[in-house]
Amino acid sequence: MSQFTLDELASIIASRANADPSLSHTAKLVQRGMGQATKKLGEEAVEAVIAALQGNREELVKETADVLFHLLVVLHMADVPLSAVFEELASRTNQSGVAEKAARKPV
Repeated sequence: MSQFTLDELASIIASRANADPSLSHTAKLVQRGMGQATKKLGEEAVEAVIAALQGNREELVKETADVLFHLLVVLHMADVPLSAVFEELASRTNQSGVAEKAARKPV
């Protein structure tokens, strides 16, 4: 089985975002706007949490795929490249999670 990457998925989403919404689920999500896209992301995240709590590995895998897809659609719509997320993650590996969290400014 070949390795499919998040970068590949992000490229597919970018290429389909402006397609005909009657032919592309991605284009339909983009056309519906950020409110609908983020709502769908939240729904998928809740479904992943439920699958995890139920110990249902198969559903957790499927729901995680849905979360990743919808998250990448939202990032695309917000013009946030996946590389920016990876850079943020990389910067956080230079210190312990406890120290990183303590250094955050309160929201």
